[in-house]
This record gives sequence, C-alpha cells and structure tokens, in this order.
Amino acid sequence: MFILVSCKYPSCCKLILARTGELTSRQTTVSDLIQISPEDFSKYSAVAIEDNINEKYANKVIQKIGLCIGFYDLLESSDGLIGHGTGLVNVNVKFRLIVFRPFKGEIMLGKISSATQQGIKIGVEFFNDILVPPDLLLDGARFDIADQVWVWENEDGSTFYFDIGEVVRFRVEMEEWHDQIPNAPDLGDGAAIERKPPYSIIGSMQMAGLGPVSWW
Repeated sequence: MFILVSCKYPSCCKLILARTGELTSRQTTVSDLIQISPEDFSKYSAVAIEDNINEKYANKVIQKIGLCIGFYDLLESSDGLIGHGTGLVNVNVKFRLIVFRPFKGEIMLGKISSATQQGIKIGVEFFNDILVPPDLLLDGARFDIADQVWVWENEDGSTFYFDIGEVVRFRVEMEEWHDQIPNAPDLGDGAAIERKPPYSIIGSMQMAGLGPVSWW
C-alpha cells in the first residue's frame, strides 16, 4: 500500500509563489490518476506524488486554465493500487496547481524579445507568447525596416525607440487558445506548417504610461 505522509519540502510552493510574485498567478484544482514508478518507491510518498505531478503538468498549458507553473498542494489521495503487469502504483489524487493567466485589463511588466512588421513580442518570466500588434501601439508608431525596430515620434518631433531587451509596461487585451494537433506527415514539398502556441496573449501599449519604462 502506498501511504501518504507529510511533504518533505514544505517550502517548495512558497518559493514558487515568491518567484511569480510580480506575475499573475492563480490556483486551480485538478483531479487525476498519478502513476508512481518503482524507482520512486524510496521517496516519501507525498514527494513522489508531487514529483510526478510536476513532471506531468509543469510548463504545460491547460486549455482555458493557463500555463502551469508548478504544484501547490495536495488535497486528497487514495490508497495506491499496483497495476497488473506494470509494477506501477496508481494513485487517485486531488491537488492544486499554480498557473499563470493574467486578467484582461491588467498592467504588466515584460521585456521586448523581438520586433517584426506584425508587432512587438514581449516575454515575462515563464512565458514568452505575448504580442502587441501595430494597431495597439501608440498612434504614429512605425516599423523601421532597416534597424528592425519600432519607433514612435511625439508631437514635438522627438523620436523614441522600442529597443530589444527594453523593459516595457503593457496592458493585457485578450487571450488566444489553440488546440495542439499532431504533426502531419512530411510530404517532402518543403511547405512549412505554422504551429500556433497553445496559449498566447495580445497586449497593448497605447495609453500614457505604457511602453518602455525609461520613457516615463
């Protein structure tokens, strides 16, 4: 029988929350069947369960829930049952995960990771699929093809640059979800299939106070 004992590392969830303090993190409750392999039998049962939950969920997107950052706490667990012919211990568990999913209208900080004519890509810790399209930039912003950078001129004619690596403040406008489908067989025709990320955010930098923090 696989018996639940106290977690050996009670500060783990606090450490994760501390690292995500400047990001929007929330908790979500999940029920699942976790399989413990024989290599994990030497661990405390709660630690083995936590390790397997993190392996299965951490850094993965749950549709309409968000990006899973890590395990938070264990709410319930059943007695473990050994699967026939596998040696794996099956445990029904109910637990909470820390997930990243900012709300619409939230003001966040990030760094510009790249720029194209399609807009400005921004990254935050744990997450990089944030796009600010041209129509959600400050009025008059334009893309400098030669320097591959977005620039903005104010009414006085002063020029400001959205430089790569610049820390920016942006507003969350909407989120996009895409189901991930298996890759189609390579037909050898050289046609590349664009795969959209499972979860992405559309942001804006139109209001006063938004954009590179160095401007303000």
